Amino acid sequence: MATTTSLCSFISSPLVDSPSLPFFPQIPRFLTATTTFRSNSKLPPTDFRRNSPRRSCLITSSPLAVMLPENSVLSDVCATGISSIVAFSCLGFWGEIGKRGIFDQKLIRKLVHINIGLVFMLCWPLFSSGLQGALFASLVPGLNIIRMLLLGFGVYHDEGTIKSMSRHGDRRELLTGPLYYALSITSACIFYWKTSPIAIAVICNLCAGDGMADIVGRRFGTEKLPYNKNKSFAGSIGMAIAGFLASVLYMYYFASFGYIKDSGADMILRFFIISIISALVESLPISTDIDDNLTISLTSALVGTLLF
Repeated sequence: MATTTSLCSFISSPLVDSPSLPFFPQIPRFLTATTTFRSNSKLPPTDFRRNSPRRSCLITSSPLAVMLPENSVLSDVCATGISSIVAFSCLGFWGEIGKRGIFDQKLIRKLVHINIGLVFMLCWPLFSSGLQGALFASLVPGLNIIRMLLLGFGVYHDEGTIKSMSRHGDRRELLTGPLYYALSITSACIFYWKTSPIAIAVICNLCAGDGMADIVGRRFGTEKLPYNKNKSFAGSIGMAIAGFLASVLYMYYFASFGYIKDSGADMILRFFIISIISALVESLPISTDIDDNLTISLTSALVGTLLF
């Protein structure tokens, strides 16, 4: 009878914070996050709705890190694999479109330009928030850097990729614009990462802004800029609007995971300033002489550093 009473007392006692049972293993996280226990501890009750360390962890960690809390490296490895599959699937899709000649080559090149960087950035919440996650994420565009070098130097040949990423179908073009594009995204990963609005500004103005500048400029750009006859008012306006809207959307996207703080009107205004200045720099003749993939990225990073 005494044995039965002791067993019942053991079962009914609190399992989370009872000091009398130090040998009992910690309850799994999914139980502590959803179950309320009555504690005899002197610590104040925890409000899981506001300012809870456990809640904060769930906001700032990636889904894979939550599933594998004891092995963030394995989580980031899985995230790298998923992101690589997504990015190279997009490249393969547009490469196949280019090979079949379904769309105009210039249009495909700009669609790739818009699509790849923005889709890759959607995968960032899968990675951990520290330097480790940034380095793992940078491997995805880093592999594309190697790919551009191999294709550009003729080590191997991929007709679809060359057509979808070059202006005139020349493999050597991959050593300029496409290479700078991959370098810019890789640098944004390593030096800024997903907790910085500067990374958002760089990639959104580079991808959405620059991509739409060419598409809108070719379609509606009848009135050219007085200081650069290769650029139009419509293209520059289209770039500023597209880069700004993409920046705001990704600001809210990352804020929903808790990575971006104070995502309000003040930050939106700063994104607007960065997009305007990036569009102005892109319209200058020097951007054509150097490469707008470089000038846009550097301008967005510099102005973003000053504003943020």
